[in-house]
Amino acid sequence: MNIRKLVNAVAHENTYILENDQYLLVIDPGSDWDNIKEQLRDLNKPIAAILLTHTHYDHILSLDLVRENFDQPPVYVAEEEKDWLFTPEYNLSGLARHDDMENLILQPAEETFALYSPYDLGGFRFEVRPTPGHSAGGVSFVFPEEDCVFTGDALFKGSIGRTDLYTGDLKQLKAGIENHLFTLQGHYTVYPGHGQTTTISHEKTFNPWFH
Repeated sequence: MNIRKLVNAVAHENTYILENDQYLLVIDPGSDWDNIKEQLRDLNKPIAAILLTHTHYDHILSLDLVRENFDQPPVYVAEEEKDWLFTPEYNLSGLARHDDMENLILQPAEETFALYSPYDLGGFRFEVRPTPGHSAGGVSFVFPEEDCVFTGDALFKGSIGRTDLYTGDLKQLKAGIENHLFTLQGHYTVYPGHGQTTTISHEKTFNPWFH
């Protein structure tokens, strides 16, 4: 599996495009539509699905554009946040401090995640684990064959997601990280929603939120 990381202008959010022999998988399509479109056209494979770690606006700004331009791949989202895609107050685009942007009202997702169940979408095999606390439906994607995990805005290199937004909960966030991420093998690569990659062992050892 090849992984392309695209850093978007809005909030420096990370979009990931995963590639195998036949398909692509898109995680959290952010603001830089031109770059996302260019990368998808360059790879020139069908998109098996779009996975959302959560539905804050910076992680979904190009979601409908990807759907419309690349044959309507199915979108997967947590049950707790399925309504957030078309509710600006919940995806945060409708907040007063974001008056500089349009309210984000997107099409509903086709699927909601089944937690802990093995997925095989176009040959991409992974498991979805709950890591709420930054938002109610925050999830992480564990790829055991690739020894990696995509953590959205739960776990960052040297930090964790903020918990002062709607449905944020610090205790819940730390518990989810400890129970569902730190139980992975230490060599697993962590691909976060913002910032640099890291490893599980590095965060268990050095992340100040857990010491």
